[in-house]
Amino acid sequence: MKILILGAGVTGSSVAGALASEENDIVVVDFRTELLDALKERFDIATVAGNAAHPRVLEQAGARTADIIIAVTDSDETNMLACVIINTLYSRPKTIARVRAVDYLKNPRLFGPEGIPVDIVISPEQIVMEAIRNLIEFPGVQHISDFADGLVRLFSVKVVADGILTGKEIKTLKERLVGGKIRVVAIFRQGIPLIVNGEAVIETGDEVFFVAPREEVRRVLKALNKLEEPLKRIIIAGGGHVGKRLALALEKDHQVKIIEKEPRRAQKIANDLDHTVVLLGDCADEALLLDESIDSTDLFCAITENDGVNIVSASLAKSLGARKAICLLNHVSYSKLLLGTGIDVAVLPNQETLGSILKHVRRGDVAQVSSLCGGTAEAIEAIAHQSVDLNSVVGRRVDEISFPEGIVMGALIRNKQVICIHCDTVFEEGDHVVMFVMDKKLVVNIEKKFQPL
Repeated sequence: MKILILGAGVTGSSVAGALASEENDIVVVDFRTELLDALKERFDIATVAGNAAHPRVLEQAGARTADIIIAVTDSDETNMLACVIINTLYSRPKTIARVRAVDYLKNPRLFGPEGIPVDIVISPEQIVMEAIRNLIEFPGVQHISDFADGLVRLFSVKVVADGILTGKEIKTLKERLVGGKIRVVAIFRQGIPLIVNGEAVIETGDEVFFVAPREEVRRVLKALNKLEEPLKRIIIAGGGHVGKRLALALEKDHQVKIIEKEPRRAQKIANDLDHTVVLLGDCADEALLLDESIDSTDLFCAITENDGVNIVSASLAKSLGARKAICLLNHVSYSKLLLGTGIDVAVLPNQETLGSILKHVRRGDVAQVSSLCGGTAEAIEAIAHQSVDLNSVVGRRVDEISFPEGIVMGALIRNKQVICIHCDTVFEEGDHVVMFVMDKKLVVNIEKKFQPL
């Protein structure tokens, strides 16, 4: 597949890295040659230097023959203009554009049939906000994401010393996880996936992934002693796009404060928020945190645009008595610095955004993708179709399908009902199947077996 990526920033680089290893023909466009040079050193891709919204540059990059164009420059206007030009000049490859400004997104007609010709609009800030809100809803988890229109949830928990899971074989959990609809789909130990079978033993420090019907998640967390008290008193460090959206989503049901150091920005969000206290100051100022009763705060959420500030402020807040701390990291390598800081969860914006792009790039009929474990693993919801191709799963039992060892069945949704999935389960036309892929290189096996008609 020929894929043209407009923008070599953090998001563009993440997308290029994820797709370059999957036998795609990748071209990246950006005016910053130093970023393009760095990408070429890391990946086997082509690059074009120039303005991503100039027809000459798009032609040079191969827009005429591209299958998909992903516009993720730092400018909303550049992304949208590039899609307009591509739609005007070419036979319309699929276009995906990142749009960040709320003023654009709150006017759906802009991207309707008579509006700007973009096939898929993604908003990283909205995606990240929703990911954080899910973590607030279930404070005992490390990650949580929805599949099958919310009917099924994938979530992970960290195993602590002397916990319910510590030292247990997976097969012994069946008494606590009654029913075939709740499954352990992955165990990661120090970032390395383990083979999931009944004899696998869970150890302290492991991250264990579960798939369960939405209504069962709380029961499972309670059984695992991971259903924590609700987070009500919340301090948000950073009043940017994500911070403001998060406050808007939470302020009716939570006690929310935002710390913002830029005076004009602080004044603007104070005017836009009805029930949120906006504080002008430095989120890493110990005196300010103490004045705002950090020791009785349920959650400190560090989501500024600076990873270093996020790590320092979240670690400081936790040391001063905050019950939980969430830290936003744009660079996945920085997550290695969190050991010993007390920070509970790191949210990786590029990983969250990547899944929303990948579901439109996959060759099979894929409804949802969640990029996990720093982008090395994925959870995929694919739709089964009858086909003359022998690879089709329709009409075949689970144990008849030759999936590699690193692909684990998580859930089966048929006619909007979650049903038990066993080795003798036979797939039917239109079934939605949620699978955990421990190594993204194995995704091609799913693509082959879930091709659309």
